[in-house]
Amino acid sequence: MTRISGGEAVVHAMVREGVKKAFCVPGESYLGVLNALYEHSSIQLITGRHEGGVSFMADAYAKASGEVGVCMATRGPGASNLSIGLHAAMQDSTPLVALIGQVERPFKGREAFQEVDFAAYFSHLCKWTVEVDRVEQIPELLHRAFHIARSGRPGPVVVSLPHDMLEDSASFLEHKPYEAAPPIPHGESLDEALMEISKSRKPILIVGGGVTQSKATQPLIQFAETLRLPVVTSYRRMDAFPNDHPCYAGGLGFGTPSYLLDYIRNADLVVALGTRFSQVTTQDYSLLAENACLIHVDISSDELGKVYTPTLPIVADAKQFLLKALEKMPELKDSEREGVLKELHASYLGFSTAKADYSTDYVDLDGMMHDLVQVLPKGTVMTSDSGNFFGWVSRYYRFNQEKTYIGTTSGAMGYGLPAAIGAKLALPHKTVISISGDGGYTMTMQELETAVRENIPVVTIVANNNMYGTIRMHQEKQFPDRVIATCLSNPDFAKMAMLVGAHGEQVTKNEEFIPALERALSAGRPAVIEVLTNPEILSAGHKKVNSLKL
Repeated sequence: MTRISGGEAVVHAMVREGVKKAFCVPGESYLGVLNALYEHSSIQLITGRHEGGVSFMADAYAKASGEVGVCMATRGPGASNLSIGLHAAMQDSTPLVALIGQVERPFKGREAFQEVDFAAYFSHLCKWTVEVDRVEQIPELLHRAFHIARSGRPGPVVVSLPHDMLEDSASFLEHKPYEAAPPIPHGESLDEALMEISKSRKPILIVGGGVTQSKATQPLIQFAETLRLPVVTSYRRMDAFPNDHPCYAGGLGFGTPSYLLDYIRNADLVVALGTRFSQVTTQDYSLLAENACLIHVDISSDELGKVYTPTLPIVADAKQFLLKALEKMPELKDSEREGVLKELHASYLGFSTAKADYSTDYVDLDGMMHDLVQVLPKGTVMTSDSGNFFGWVSRYYRFNQEKTYIGTTSGAMGYGLPAAIGAKLALPHKTVISISGDGGYTMTMQELETAVRENIPVVTIVANNNMYGTIRMHQEKQFPDRVIATCLSNPDFAKMAMLVGAHGEQVTKNEEFIPALERALSAGRPAVIEVLTNPEILSAGHKKVNSLKL
């Protein structure tokens, strides 16, 4: 056994775990790891411009690739900046390992330069936080970190690496990555679930991140078809089930249509598969009736009963539940359910069909979405920020393949562009576009330089209305005619894109959008399309102009 440094031991563990991409902002507190990566060309290191952007890249890469995302930052300010993406990963159940430099061990507890107690700071943001005190612990703790990140309900793990520890050396035995099989449903519980579904007259199936995480869309389709079940996707999990499928009834989130909420609240059986019943999905925890019969299937027992008490709780991986169910269940022929499916899907199609509404004064987002659907190649991967623009995306864009939408349920702004970079690195042969508002885009638009430097050809659409639109919308509702803090003054984003070497265009009316999009898609380099929108229209489906004081 040869003696190697702590930094080299960290990278050896990453190689053993199959890490192919890592995202970082460099820092002196973990130079030992960076130096070791110099010798390992099998791991591509992407250097970003801000730790928040880097954490979003790693999150999206993990979602798109199905692997554990890896991000790295220095102590103190770097770790604090990184935390926004770790919080997003926690709420999205994204497997992520964050390697963070730490002050030298003898200096701890003295308020040393950039010192932060990571165990306390990240205690409720991550699944696990560990500090490596001795260099000999690195293989054991690194492999455990990756295992915790990917097992059960996945999530982010923070590994704190003291600067001086990385420079120590030791002889190491090789450690193998942990192997764990996903949990399968208990046979009696599965039988009971299938019996309840078969006798239900008005059921609904709500699916979430557990389906996308386990790549369970195909068995889910067969399950829904066989049992004639209407399927609803949870907030920002629209790609868990093909939106054009006859069993699809719509998605939950902001602006959920009344036809869908009414049906769910009057359902005699709710089957929840791989969803944690978030606040947005449940409409502030008001979605289910008090006496609703609920079958809740989740990989984590901690999620069962957290929001709604299930009639039948089942701890199981979503895909394993579906595969085991398909082995047992007969096809259900029920004319009443057929009618329900047709009615719900027709309502969804009516609600989600964008009209070719065009404007010459601004870009009408209804018309833009109509055109976007026509032009984008099949299988395009879309990422997005949070913001009022997202109402048009969630309502009018139909996702018909799994792993084609990558967004965060945490409401983090600035996610769209960095996420597109991470997704494109995971899926290089796919067309990847991001959609952001001007408020969110400017939080991480410096990562456009990262995309240019690394030659990552993503297309970014920026809906620019010169305001924090979502907050303005709430402001107008709660405090009419008292506008404060929500107005912005933006530069020409297209020109700024060109300054860093990207393709840039500004679109001022609808007829310009399709040509600009086609040029951006064929540019062969990162591209930005700035779309100037009407600042008086703040939500999808509402053409009445708000009386805003601009």
